[in-house]
Amino acid sequence: MPQFSWNFDAPTGTYKNHAMSSQLYEAAVENSVFMDHTSPVEGYGKKQGETVTITRVRNVTEPTSAVLDEQTRIPEDSFSLSTRAITVQELGRAIPYTSLSMDLSEFDLENPIQKKLREQMRLVLDTLAAQAYRRTSVKVDFTATTTTTFSTGGVFANNSTRNWLVSDVAKIRDYMFDDLTIPPIDGGDYLTIVRTLGLRGLKNDAEWVTWHQYTDPQAKFNGEVGRIEGVRFVETNHTSAARKVGTASVLGEGLVFGDESVGLAEALTPELRAAIPGDFGRSRAVAWYGILRMEPIWDTGNRGEAKILHIGSLESGN
Repeated sequence: MPQFSWNFDAPTGTYKNHAMSSQLYEAAVENSVFMDHTSPVEGYGKKQGETVTITRVRNVTEPTSAVLDEQTRIPEDSFSLSTRAITVQELGRAIPYTSLSMDLSEFDLENPIQKKLREQMRLVLDTLAAQAYRRTSVKVDFTATTTTTFSTGGVFANNSTRNWLVSDVAKIRDYMFDDLTIPPIDGGDYLTIVRTLGLRGLKNDAEWVTWHQYTDPQAKFNGEVGRIEGVRFVETNHTSAARKVGTASVLGEGLVFGDESVGLAEALTPELRAAIPGDFGRSRAVAWYGILRMEPIWDTGNRGEAKILHIGSLESGN
């Protein structure tokens, strides 16, 4: 199939093509942030089968009392392990082109093709990482004026009817630390990746404005939310990774997580590959290809095990 088509600008007379810019202009690409925060599964790689099993240590129950009587044997507690299997999958896409298009075009097409493939690869992997985060069992929705509802069964309780507020962040932080005992990342903050709309809800909240005019007056000027209650915010505009959900798409979807949230099993790191030229060198193609999968390390909503909160809405699914 021809890569380019030329049209005559007059039915008779001298034929010509209009002046062409010497620069290629590219469409903007959405940002990607989710995959950067996954945890590679150590000890797994190429030539180790399609499935890796990760082992998880469950907590030992705290006794009512550990006081001993002299003549009584020390009580024994159970120590249990659980496992999670991650089966990798092949991923990839390609762009074909011809030697004719390369020979006749003013532009070097190979470099922009490779660049756009790398950008596509980054977005695809970011979406897969976001989907892994969304598979958490802990769901959070926002209703009424200040109601924040937590569910641990993997399903939202309600359709969200409003956007983020600073009071929601405080409740989320307390729920993560107190109810679920989620450890912060590297002993510091919890991290939230949220759609731009969600950050707009926080920045429009009068409580956020009042607080930051004294603590960080440049935040509004810079368009930043910063840290709230030990929760750090990262913005994304990647539409398939974090969506606009809720009634009338009022809520910017977000994922809040602590340490050891999503595991990355990688048999082959995604890479660009050039196809062997066909048809005597006339047919060519470049592809990106990898073998991997991402899954939440803990797939329960139990205290001490859940590590991720999904802020969204019932009608949007998981």
